[in-house]
Amino acid sequence: MATLEKIRSKAGLLVLVVGLALFAFIIGDFLNSGSTYFRQSQERIAEIDGEVIKIQDYQARVDEMAEIYKMQSGSASLPEEYMTQIRQSVFDGMVQEIVLDEATEQLGMVVSSEELFDMVQGENISPLIQQMQMFVNPQTGAFDKSALLSFLKQIDVDNIAAYPADQQAQLLQAQNFWLFWEKNIKRQRLESKYTTLLSKAISANALDAKAAYDEAVENSDIVYAMQSYSTIPDSTIAVSDSEIKRLYEQRKESYKQKASKVIDYIAVDIRPSKDDYDKVQADIESIKSELETTDRIADLVNENSEIPYVDAFFSEGALDAELKQFATTAEVGAIYGPVFDNDKYRLFKLVDKTNAADSVKVSHIMLAGKGEAETKALADSLMAVLKGGASFEELAKQYSADQAAEKGGELGWFTEATALRGVNAEFKDAVFSTPINQVTIVKSMYGTHLVKVTEKTANVAKYKVADIDMTVSPSSKTYSNIYNELNQFISNNHSVDKIAANAKEAGYNLISDATVTKDDQLLGSVQNSRQVIRWAFQNDKGAISEIFECNDKFVVAAMKGSIDEGYRPLEMVAAPLKAELIAQKKGEQIAASLAAKNLTSVEAYAEAMGAKMDSVKFVNFATRRISGIGIEPNLNAAVAMAQVNQVSAPVKGNNGVYVFKVYARNTDSKTYDEAEQVRTLDASMAYRVGFQAIQSLVNKAEIEDNRIRFY
Repeated sequence: MATLEKIRSKAGLLVLVVGLALFAFIIGDFLNSGSTYFRQSQERIAEIDGEVIKIQDYQARVDEMAEIYKMQSGSASLPEEYMTQIRQSVFDGMVQEIVLDEATEQLGMVVSSEELFDMVQGENISPLIQQMQMFVNPQTGAFDKSALLSFLKQIDVDNIAAYPADQQAQLLQAQNFWLFWEKNIKRQRLESKYTTLLSKAISANALDAKAAYDEAVENSDIVYAMQSYSTIPDSTIAVSDSEIKRLYEQRKESYKQKASKVIDYIAVDIRPSKDDYDKVQADIESIKSELETTDRIADLVNENSEIPYVDAFFSEGALDAELKQFATTAEVGAIYGPVFDNDKYRLFKLVDKTNAADSVKVSHIMLAGKGEAETKALADSLMAVLKGGASFEELAKQYSADQAAEKGGELGWFTEATALRGVNAEFKDAVFSTPINQVTIVKSMYGTHLVKVTEKTANVAKYKVADIDMTVSPSSKTYSNIYNELNQFISNNHSVDKIAANAKEAGYNLISDATVTKDDQLLGSVQNSRQVIRWAFQNDKGAISEIFECNDKFVVAAMKGSIDEGYRPLEMVAAPLKAELIAQKKGEQIAASLAAKNLTSVEAYAEAMGAKMDSVKFVNFATRRISGIGIEPNLNAAVAMAQVNQVSAPVKGNNGVYVFKVYARNTDSKTYDEAEQVRTLDASMAYRVGFQAIQSLVNKAEIEDNRIRFY
């Protein structure tokens, strides 16, 4: 009882304790679930019409496209500007896919598996596939369906499993390449079906066809005079604020803008100092002395030059202008330089020269995936049957372990340099020393090759050159000095106003009021400056950035403010609107003054204008830019409607007021074909409708773009 009474006496405290425990339990559970929510939010790179794109999915698509670029270009890595383009292309593609899927789903429009099969290996192969060089017959230059089917068979899962492990990796890469394009072909077909449906609702009629024909085939030759708007001072023309505002309201839709940030920034070049130039000059002079006497030319070049030594002969066509001038006029052993240009020192030595074929055409049978003894026995056996008259091409198709087997082992043309870089020195020496139609055995990292030289170009002069290139770059001391000076300036002027006030005196060029959006990849012309833009969207007014290294520049930015998404305010566009209104009023004034004179010739108008007469031929309604005049649509229309040999009334244009006379009108001899003209117009409209339809879907979509948080 005493215990129970004690509990009762402490009931209030116990309720509080239990309540706190329950609250801790509940809030803990909430925070745990909340952490999942926040993590998911952080992973969201975009949301399009309610569909979330996660960073993992987006990055996987970026990586996939990057790999395709690498395969097609033969590059091991891609520069950042390429990756920037790939990221944007992937994002645009994902947005278009989502909005197109929404539109086509409502219509019940799909691409069936039968359609896809027909496009990739049936009777109606997609143009995307037909244009791939790997499926083009080298003899005819036309698409070769058998090459496509052979490739598809080669990358079949069951077929890949039968290859050695090292070749499986290459085939899997080829399979991924194909799957990428297969997805794009399916997507393109769906888009084509949708846009074709829309374009069929818009068709040209007989009146459209005749009007388009007349506009294109009828041309006018004119003489004209023009009084420029610059002949009247702007100060004499009054434009009211209400007029500017009225024009702004008329044009308002063209002033839509995305959310943006306004910054000032300083970009400082990271340039070598005088000490850096002096050091490199001394280094290359020292190398020149060694180059004159050393037998270790390859080592000397590779240890000091940005360009590795290539132990091969080059024809003069493969040399740059400076190297060609030296090699073709020097004696073996001669040295040229060092010469300095564009921050680079160059030093040449003519190692050797010869007269031989520049290129050879090669076929091979590659033996791989077997033991050394087994490979040697097979190579000897094949050499024996070749000497007995067997077909090299047929043996290559049967025994060669690479894709060239399909073409009878043909590898194509090699120069010494491409043979050396593509295979090895032994391969290079063999193919350039073996007579035409003879076969030799060569080993490489890929396996054992039976190599046959099938053609050679005519002998030409060729040169082996040592080329030592040394670019002058900022030393670590120079780098530190430039950084520290900028850092000291920012420390002493750590506000937007102070930076603006003192930058010029400190020797820095300040770029003021730069406006950047989330989509911008570059800050002005500064390369690799996306990091500065990301900083701008993560900070508020008054913030001063760290010093960013953007390729060859240090950049520091100062946040001046933000511009909300919507319409650019009137004050931001008032100046160009006022200039346009001034031009309009000048046009009205000049036209009225000229019309009042009732002149009867272009010569008289030219004299009244204080201008010279000029002429131009082949002007019609469809002419976009008139030769010697520019873009003047009002003049185009007036010329098209004018009577021959009749002086026009003054025409107000973009740049001035024109008076003209059509002195000749020419009609193209092309016969009017209504059906052909309708087809041409329909094709043109279909293209425009196709582009505009997809773009319209994108414009109407609700897009939340968070890429600035990640890239």
